[in-house]
Amino acid sequence: MRNLEILIIGGGIGGLTSAIALRREGFKVTVIEKDPDWSVYGVGIIQQANAVRAMDQLGLLQDYIAAGVGFNFVEIFAPDGTQVARIPAPTLVEGIPANLGIGRPALHKLLGDRAIASGTEVRLGVTAENIEDDGDHCTVHFSNGDTESFDLVIGADGVYSQTRSMILPDAETPQFTGQAVWRYNFPRPEGLDALQVYNGPTGVGLVPISRELMYMYATTPEPDNPHYPREGLAETMRGKLGGCAPAIRKLGEQITDDNGVVYRPLEGMLVEGPWHKGRVVLLGDAVHATTPHLGQGAGMAIEDSIVLAEELTKHDTIQAALDAYRQRRFDRCAYIVRASLAICFGQLGKGPLVDNHKATQEMFDVTAQPI
Repeated sequence: MRNLEILIIGGGIGGLTSAIALRREGFKVTVIEKDPDWSVYGVGIIQQANAVRAMDQLGLLQDYIAAGVGFNFVEIFAPDGTQVARIPAPTLVEGIPANLGIGRPALHKLLGDRAIASGTEVRLGVTAENIEDDGDHCTVHFSNGDTESFDLVIGADGVYSQTRSMILPDAETPQFTGQAVWRYNFPRPEGLDALQVYNGPTGVGLVPISRELMYMYATTPEPDNPHYPREGLAETMRGKLGGCAPAIRKLGEQITDDNGVVYRPLEGMLVEGPWHKGRVVLLGDAVHATTPHLGQGAGMAIEDSIVLAEELTKHDTIQAALDAYRQRRFDRCAYIVRASLAICFGQLGKGPLVDNHKATQEMFDVTAQPI
């Protein structure tokens, strides 16, 4: 098992942290990424305390903290802008802030550089067209015409995973929730030392990501799943904030760059059955895509990466390792997917309205537990 040659499909957060974790255990790793430019959105991402702890386990902590902004609290606001709670997040790494806000490009560069430095081979502009699993090896036919054999294939290729479609064609698929998220970067105001969450039909969060920048996310009802053209997107996002707290409406006046707006319909998915077939296994959004209401999508993928690498070192067969990986991960990931969807559906009137204060505290308690 120590000499496994492993292919990871997908060069995002889950794929790269998986590569880093596997290389730390001595496995030979190749990552393929379909985007020839290997680009990411220019906005930010929230990393909760469990993700900070996971980055420490991966040996990335100091560079990771230096690339973002640490903070120890989540502040909850009523729709009218009244602050109703300031919740301390659990600190899981001594002497390090509980949570981190970081720009996606900064995180991507950190993970990509470290994966390559660890000895991972990265191939860009390449996809896996077919995977033939004969029980002893996986023969992978690539889009560039090459064919290669691997001992294990990991599908970390996101919510629309082609790998999932290949190995589990009858598994659950992403379902549109009726809600979408808008993101935009702003200058960071003095004194912003927490994630600020504004409740209401349009949920809003403000997240520091550097000394100079923060980003806003706003979740809005989009029942018909419309397509918004790039031209005029800034004006459209400003309009979506019309019913929000005065401070948010005022901030929205700065949304002027169509190309700076990132818009994404929100989908959820949890594969309830097996997470692998033979020598092909899934992780991250490919198997448990969550809405962003608890800020845990990336955290769950990073944890998956660590657990999968650990289980591959503990067992004598790949099948035993993959079974143990799912057993360790399912309940935790299912909780995040379901609790996040409950907040989403409550905002949309499709279910009971969820108290964000209680939901956030419960999430902190659950994710503070060992992975």
